Amino acid sequence: MSKDYSALAKQIIDIIGVENIESVTHCQTRLRFVVKDAKIIDKAKLESLDLVKGVFFGSGQYQVIIGTGVVNDVYDAIEHLHVVNAIYGQETAATTTESNDEHKIKLQRFMAMLSGIFIPIIPVIAATGLFLGLQSAFTNAQVLKLFGITPAAIPASLNTVISVLTGTVFSFLPALIVWSTFRYFKGTPIVGIVIGLMLVSPSLPNAYSVAGGTAKAIMLFGKIPVIGSQGSVLTALVAGYLGCVLEHYFHKHVPNVLDQILTPFLTMLVTFAIMILGVGPIVHSIENVLVAGVEGLIHLPFGIGGFLIGAAYPLMVLVGIHQMMIAIETSLLAATKLNPLITLEAMYGFANLGVALAMIMRAKSQKAKANFIGAFSSQLFGVSEPTLFGVLIRYNFKPLIITVLTSGLGAGVLSILSVAANSYGLAVVPSYLMYIYNVRNLLIYTIVSLLTIVVAFVATNMFAIPADILKSDEPVTTDDVADNTVYAPIDGQTVALTQVNDPVFSSKMMGDGVAIKPQVTADTVKIYAPQSGTMSVVADTGHAYGLTTPEGLELLIHIGIDTVSLNGQGFKVAVKLGQAVQQGDLLGEFTPAVIKQAKLDDTVMVIITNSKQYLSIEPTSEPTVKAGTSLIAVQTATVADVQPA
Repeated sequence: MSKDYSALAKQIIDIIGVENIESVTHCQTRLRFVVKDAKIIDKAKLESLDLVKGVFFGSGQYQVIIGTGVVNDVYDAIEHLHVVNAIYGQETAATTTESNDEHKIKLQRFMAMLSGIFIPIIPVIAATGLFLGLQSAFTNAQVLKLFGITPAAIPASLNTVISVLTGTVFSFLPALIVWSTFRYFKGTPIVGIVIGLMLVSPSLPNAYSVAGGTAKAIMLFGKIPVIGSQGSVLTALVAGYLGCVLEHYFHKHVPNVLDQILTPFLTMLVTFAIMILGVGPIVHSIENVLVAGVEGLIHLPFGIGGFLIGAAYPLMVLVGIHQMMIAIETSLLAATKLNPLITLEAMYGFANLGVALAMIMRAKSQKAKANFIGAFSSQLFGVSEPTLFGVLIRYNFKPLIITVLTSGLGAGVLSILSVAANSYGLAVVPSYLMYIYNVRNLLIYTIVSLLTIVVAFVATNMFAIPADILKSDEPVTTDDVADNTVYAPIDGQTVALTQVNDPVFSSKMMGDGVAIKPQVTADTVKIYAPQSGTMSVVADTGHAYGLTTPEGLELLIHIGIDTVSLNGQGFKVAVKLGQAVQQGDLLGEFTPAVIKQAKLDDTVMVIITNSKQYLSIEPTSEPTVKAGTSLIAVQTATVADVQPA
């Protein structure tokens, strides 16, 4: 009996906000929300939920990492709540508001579209790859020899039945893509799948046969060549989008009494006519050029192309544009039945394993080690975000550089040896299943992937182990430390620094500390000195203050994210550079409404910029604080600590 996830589903929806959600879909590991405003979501509260492994915004979607398998059940529970648009993505003219345009760049929205269209069909393509792999393994002459038979002994009828398992998805791939495109753009899915089936109808000459010279195109009216669209991913995407636009148009203009019959009729007729009479062949030709270009890059001499792809892929994941690779991989599979691209991209996951393993082995901080173990475990099955955001960019980007270089090296070797998968959708440990169709490829892929782990492990140990994790976080006695306290500069809700929506702060590049979501009870929020000392920074724009205490503690109070762009609008400064202040003195004030109106985050960061000089920095465990109450406990080494024994 499957577990009931309705309570978790409701918690997730409540935190993100029913009115904030435009649509929700899911992939193999995460829920993907298209939201109106990601900044109003309580990320820390969301990540505190049971089974939620992490949260981040990328590819134009608010992504909640759940994990393989369970995510399907949680998505089903969300769908059964019937309170949000639980379908594979929505982004039509009707739902794309001005607000969306402001907080999603066009590229991110394009990535979200590709993700929403291709993710639903990944499982069947991955399954087909496994079918092909098993077929190759069990019909191999050497394998059959162990049983005293040869491939010729396999009945033709059995081969025919097996071909249904291995050939159906690729034979009707355009139909699946048109169906998924219709779902994404709020068309009628059954209309989409029929249009897709028309494109690959057996009544039309097969595109592969025409290309191979064994069949000829139908010459319509004696002039227009007509063939099927087998294997053309781009043609299916264009047909799906065009069909949705036409269907929406006909729904608006056809009389209601005729809508149910006439709209599907006109949609299918016009879409098929446009695609088959010229647009389809043109688009297919463009796609062939693009596929040839990608193959040319992959097969550049000396593994150069493979290195570039392998090194670029971690950076693509970081900025959220990696989803477009799914479309390219699908085109490669449709055209060649092989996918060398995912082979090169896969080295990113193995490089991450090596980096995380090195961190685990070297870490003396038990808190850091627990974080690394969690990231390593998730990465084993292809969930890379905990490693990417919790390891690679958290420690001055050196681990990320190691991943980029080792991923590129592994991919370069694989491109030289011409290794390719026969599907996609599987990563790291499960990815080996994509190579069982060919013993040579499986052996090479296994060796190179393991060597990638080893090289990343060694390089991380040599160049990228952060000093922070080499410090034990075991409690120390009061005789060995001097205590200090940083006080809250405002009232509000505490937020872990790692949850701040800015990688500079969340990765602790600026130092350790804590963030506060302001409690707004008046038009303005006053900022008070969190300690006594001298003002070392007073931004003209009023968005940042720096203070140095007599003991050498260096504090930064940063108001909001990207608020420097306001050029002081909504801010008022009450102190000057070099001025001596006491804890609790007024530093300045800001107007949250101005920040919100500019679509910016008003979270206040309190950072100890020289945090590496201290034994321990412990933010308060209280969920809310008042100005002047304890916010951060700092433990400072005494003279006795640094003198030789």
